[in-house]
Amino acid sequence: MTSDLATTPALLNFNGVEIVDTFAEAFPIKGARLIITAVNAKWAETAATVLCGNATSVIACDVEAAIERQIPADQTPDGRPGVSVLVFGFSTDSLAKSLQGRVGQCILTCPTTACFNGIFDCPKEKRIRIGGGIRYFGDTFQKSKKLEDRRFWRIPVMDGEFLCEDYFGTITGVAGGNLLICGTNSATALQAAEAAVDAIRLGTDVALPFPGGLVRSGSKVGSKYPKLKASTNDAYCPTLRGVTESELPKGCQAVYEIVIDGLSFEAVQSAMRRGLHAAAASAGVLRITAGNYGGKLGKHHFHLRDLLNS
Repeated sequence: MTSDLATTPALLNFNGVEIVDTFAEAFPIKGARLIITAVNAKWAETAATVLCGNATSVIACDVEAAIERQIPADQTPDGRPGVSVLVFGFSTDSLAKSLQGRVGQCILTCPTTACFNGIFDCPKEKRIRIGGGIRYFGDTFQKSKKLEDRRFWRIPVMDGEFLCEDYFGTITGVAGGNLLICGTNSATALQAAEAAVDAIRLGTDVALPFPGGLVRSGSKVGSKYPKLKASTNDAYCPTLRGVTESELPKGCQAVYEIVIDGLSFEAVQSAMRRGLHAAAASAGVLRITAGNYGGKLGKHHFHLRDLLNS
């Protein structure tokens, strides 16, 4: 999401690319990490991908979610290939409700999978119940198993048993870190944005909830249609350059946005730094900026000038 601020901040120069001296504005959000395992990496990734479906923006989705990373078998709870998924919601209650539905529909149903908590050192009052919420699918045949202070539910299914941890830890993370990459055309902007996504994914504790990590439909708050919470960010639409107050640099014909959620301020800041450096090193990039609401939406401000040093 980006703003429609009336004045354009000063421009910095980084490797020949204009960097707008502005900041990305982000806000606190509740996050959880799911470790999904399966008989092989294919099925673990399949379950994770389906779980993350329709989870791009809390403006219109119940949660924001994305695959964080692949996990080798020797680092998972059951010694099988795994995938780590980060999921974010406005509250622990809404996160629990959404995850019970998504785990029940997308992981329980997927061949050979199991699901484990990936956030520890979480106070009991901040934990959410997942396995304990979907155990009733077992129709009284489900069984619990406790290992030290962790409880698991074994739910009988047609290829054996689905193992799911009872409680999952949550953390107050950060949602809405962002970069806007302005290119000479769609091909160059897309190539730069893809390079930025690849660089961001080298780290951990962050998720890119939009398709392939990219957003073509950047939004602003509000709309001329009263029922809409958000609408197209006309200031960054090339086809509207002549009929709106455009923020596009001369020669820009395409913009892609990257939205970053993370488990901490530091994780999001580091991800934005990697993404900015990768995009700025790509051909055809004219300007990199970020979206904010004048500091009125969220308490986390990521200033682009602070990202220029390695």
